[in-house]
Amino acid sequence: MVNIPKTRNTYCKGLKCRKHTPHKVTQYKAGKASLFAQGKRRYDRKQSGYGGQTKPVFHKKVNANK
Repeated sequence: MVNIPKTRNTYCKGLKCRKHTPHKVTQYKAGKASLFAQGKRRYDRKQSGYGGQTKPVFHKKVNANK
């Protein structure tokens, strides 16, 4: 994971503030994917049986540090 500052100086729009003050920031992670979401149910149904991979799988990952 990349080191990111824990606070960020940004505008506070409260009636008493109305100026730039330090705000705490956090990184969010993706939640656990549900097996019963409509897209997942559709994908599983499409994948079942013969016929191999039915949706495109991205393989062209670019290396950003040259």
